[in-house]
Amino acid sequence: MYSMNEELVKNADTCYRLAEQKAAHYFKSLYVQVVEKSYVPTLTKDIKSWEHKHIHHSLLSFFSRGKEKANPREYHNYIRWLDYTGKLDNYLDRSISYIFMRDLGKDLNSTDTQTRVRSIVDSLKNHLVHSTAADRGNETEMMSMAGLYRIAQKEGVESAMIWVMNKLKTVSSNIPEGMDAEQAQRKLIKIIAGVVMQEVEEMGDGISSKERTKKLDKAIRLGYCYGLTYPFIDDLLDAKILSAAEEKQYADLIRTTLITGSVPELGEWTGKTKELIRYIHSELRDAFEYIKAHQRPETMKSFFEQCYVFFHSQEVDRVKDLSNAHYSNEDLYIPIILKSSSSRLIVRSVISAPRDEGFDNRTFFYGIYNQLADDFADMFDDMKDGAVTPYTYYMKYHDKRPDLINPFELYWTVISNLIHNVYNSDTKTCEVILGRAINGLKRFKERMGTKKYNEVMKLFASGNPKFNKVIQNIVRKADDVDFFDKLLRDRIITNLKNERKEQEEFLNTIETVRNQINNALHIPKTDNISLGKERIIDAANYSLEGDGKRLRPIMTWVMGVNGYGLESSAIVPLLKSLEYMHTASLIFDDLPSQDNASIRRGRPTLHTIYSVSVAELTGLFLTQRATWEQASLDQFDSKTVLNLIQYSSKMTEDICKGQAMDLDSKGKQLTLEQLNMMSFYKTGLAFEASLIMPAILAHAKEVEMKALKKFAYHAGIAFQIKDDLLDVEGDQALLGKTIGKDAKNNNSTFISILGSVGAKKAMWEHYCLAMETLQEVPRNTTFLKHLLNYIVNRDH
Repeated sequence: MYSMNEELVKNADTCYRLAEQKAAHYFKSLYVQVVEKSYVPTLTKDIKSWEHKHIHHSLLSFFSRGKEKANPREYHNYIRWLDYTGKLDNYLDRSISYIFMRDLGKDLNSTDTQTRVRSIVDSLKNHLVHSTAADRGNETEMMSMAGLYRIAQKEGVESAMIWVMNKLKTVSSNIPEGMDAEQAQRKLIKIIAGVVMQEVEEMGDGISSKERTKKLDKAIRLGYCYGLTYPFIDDLLDAKILSAAEEKQYADLIRTTLITGSVPELGEWTGKTKELIRYIHSELRDAFEYIKAHQRPETMKSFFEQCYVFFHSQEVDRVKDLSNAHYSNEDLYIPIILKSSSSRLIVRSVISAPRDEGFDNRTFFYGIYNQLADDFADMFDDMKDGAVTPYTYYMKYHDKRPDLINPFELYWTVISNLIHNVYNSDTKTCEVILGRAINGLKRFKERMGTKKYNEVMKLFASGNPKFNKVIQNIVRKADDVDFFDKLLRDRIITNLKNERKEQEEFLNTIETVRNQINNALHIPKTDNISLGKERIIDAANYSLEGDGKRLRPIMTWVMGVNGYGLESSAIVPLLKSLEYMHTASLIFDDLPSQDNASIRRGRPTLHTIYSVSVAELTGLFLTQRATWEQASLDQFDSKTVLNLIQYSSKMTEDICKGQAMDLDSKGKQLTLEQLNMMSFYKTGLAFEASLIMPAILAHAKEVEMKALKKFAYHAGIAFQIKDDLLDVEGDQALLGKTIGKDAKNNNSTFISILGSVGAKKAMWEHYCLAMETLQEVPRNTTFLKHLLNYIVNRDH
């Protein structure tokens, strides 16, 4: 479909054929070792040596089990257990060593590598021990948005972190049904981290902090741009979401891009996926152009070659059909040798790292080890999906095709080859690779169950019963073979799933409570009502019927009912009063004497429909109605209700002061401190009231109220900053109000004082401070956490 220069196509094909020849040569050497079973005596000796060093059969070992082993899936408990038993150092050492070998292509026998690993282990241990020193409830975790932002601040890359968090949010929202959004996010995060790791290791110690920040900023963005190819090329083409014709059209587009170095126009695209493909095309085009713009001329050619080899080898694999019984061993293994090695080579090309023959060589031989381990773990999911991998193909055709290589035997052959031929029998490398292999089998056994695991071993390991006995013996005995990256992977997946579940519950709660509040807000008319009062009530109901978010009464309901156990029916008057007060403040805010707004909550403002005088009277009416509702809290003792009304009156007074500050500031350049104070009075105080009022009814302790006030302060300012950003960058149709009014009215805003970038940094700083304050609240604060996420991520 997309036209290409024949010479360019020929060059790309030549490049792939050369890579294929190299892979074929590697496969042939592995094939000989499999057939001769030369790996068996070598690895048997290695495993025996590993067992002697790592599995202790002594009374000391028995009595050292003073504390039962924690579940490796329980992040904080497991770290504490490792520290308690003195195993944390070794655990981190093998984990970081493995990452240096797998992701960074390092030789573990190198003195420089050993020094670097030790430095990272010491630093990571210090962080982990301190972060898990005590149960801190809702602690700010390293992998949370607040935790990641704090790390970014230390490195001076807040802008890149804000950018990438927004990108991850957008990507997640565009993952179509039929693909795993959590998996897509995890892959992206992993690849970004991998690219940043490569950049950090390339920098060295002599780099200035300014240059380090610049390189890290670029690496984060490059990591995202490269990582985007996994959900939006690899996973999308695997997911069978596109029709056969669409898959071909899309694959041709990617191929043309890699061969020509330019992204073609999308052209015509029909069907249900049109909007999805338009978004993906736009995002991938921007990512591709960013990567290309940061390539050095001397690395550009190898970058495109590696990308083409990676993509084409995936395509060769992707079109395989499990019903085809005639694939050769070369058909099965050569593409995975190519794609598994080129994917890591691309990372170094992405950051324009200089050519390193040692890295290239180690990475080329190493890739298939990881691929075979992953395919083993996923074999039953792959079989269910009809995917052709060495394991699924062997499972289906092993009894009909005696020529097929057993992939499990090839896996151990690759391990033996890596240890002794690639890494020159290095002791540390042997320990790490064997530990990883044993860990993979233990995790598979745990996940599948002993019965299923034994069935798998009967199929794949029956050809070498003596060697299998050695393996199964070590799998049964070994208890200290866990790896930190697996712990983090499980942690990230769990967190992402929990986040999504909590977010769904958060949105459901908002929708449910919002409907309840909307149904209760209408102010009825009495039979003997006067004409003037009827007009005021109509005006009040007009304002209340607008598409309001009802955040404040929703916060009160959640804290009151879920937090303090108050009866939902008992606090209905309080919910109404909060929305009446808030709506009154909006009516006043929109008046010609103040902001002179024409649209509010998606409809014409009250004074444009009725009149300024009616709007003023309606605002006053709603304020008094709010007090009347609070006085109707008849299921609480009178002293408590009186305290609440006194607090509410003081809040209303202060909110008026905030609006007066706002009016007085027009045409003036405020300081940041003045703007923070004004934002708190205008927005933060209303948030505070929403949290403190149910706390007053529940007789909460003063220390808790203090924490809630602090949370409200920072959440309110973050909310106001987001409002300022939306007034400049938002969509009027989504916002339901006129944009650009701050500039028109010459208002001081966070953007006018700090600029767009500075305002975003300030918003995230207040987000972090609010999130950290939640640790001081002795209740379930999940809703407030997601409220904060909503505040900074909302588009209206």
